[in-house]
Amino acid sequence: MENFVVSARKYRPDNFDTVVGQEHITTTLKNAIDNNHLAQALLFCGPRGVGKTTCARILAKMVNGFEDDDPATSLNIHELDAASNNSVDDIRNLVDQVRYAPQYGKFKIYIIDEVHMLSNAAFNAFLKTLEEPPAYAIFILATTEKHKIIPTILSRCQIFDFNRIQVQDIGRHLQKIAELENIEAEEEALHLIAQKSDGALRDALSIFDLIVTFSSGNKLTYQDTIKNLHILDYDYYFKMTDFLLEEDASQALLTFDDILKNGFDGHQFIVGLAEHFRNLMVCKDQATVKLLMVSDNIKQKYADQAVRAPLSFLLSALNISNQCDIQYKASKNQRLHVELGLMKLAHINAAVNLVALNQSDQEPLKKKVV
Repeated sequence: MENFVVSARKYRPDNFDTVVGQEHITTTLKNAIDNNHLAQALLFCGPRGVGKTTCARILAKMVNGFEDDDPATSLNIHELDAASNNSVDDIRNLVDQVRYAPQYGKFKIYIIDEVHMLSNAAFNAFLKTLEEPPAYAIFILATTEKHKIIPTILSRCQIFDFNRIQVQDIGRHLQKIAELENIEAEEEALHLIAQKSDGALRDALSIFDLIVTFSSGNKLTYQDTIKNLHILDYDYYFKMTDFLLEEDASQALLTFDDILKNGFDGHQFIVGLAEHFRNLMVCKDQATVKLLMVSDNIKQKYADQAVRAPLSFLLSALNISNQCDIQYKASKNQRLHVELGLMKLAHINAAVNLVALNQSDQEPLKKKVV
């Protein structure tokens, strides 16, 4: 049996052009190298799995002009995991290494990952070296928690803030990998994985591998994805909204019962329903449709249902579902709490029509008084 290599490692970018969703960082770094304006102390910060360590390694190779298979690469690039090497002695050992010039190339690069895990004493031991490093030394610090780094360290670094990667960018990258692996992947499935990853490409690739393994073939489907990730299908929300618009409280309650029987949480359902109403609201205006982070197929379904859903219904529905979400945990009978919310939602149109009718009845009276 061949050794399996996870996609996050197999398809790790080896140059700035293949880094996903961080163009503002990669462009700046490429220009800094080309114009010889690269700082000697850099701080890469941002959420997990967005490319901080990857960009640090690419930068480390580029400043010396090394290739991937160049044996000098390992001699000039030193990585330290501050999560497990966070003491004063660890930093002193690092400082001692800095004193020696590189045997190959112009620069020695020190990548310190999870730098916020260093103790205060370790930070202080590092200050002088970071402020006045030798001409051949470049320090690249990476962290997910910039606020934990002491100000004296921050003031000595050029700071690069990495963004969460956009759903569309992750979806496109997954599609490329699926093609390279000869996997037939449904667009909705890849979008769902991208949404679930919360902007972290590494998480998206891990989920992708998991679902491909679950499918045990060369086909990745939307149904397999929602089954494996235990996510409520979009169809439930479209069906539920149709019942609410038709004022069919009975079918709405039966659908909710079906959702609970399938092992889903009531709170998860009400949060998803509120998100569904928000998406329908977004579809009401062409200017805001771009805020809808779903595949084109699902986007069309939202557009069709948005036409049938009055704005007054959506505004009231958002308010009711939001209140249901806020009060859910405090409720003693959580199922009844959601069911009451659904019954209120099913009577929104009737309530709006009643108000409109009362107002129209009062118009002739106002005219007579005048």
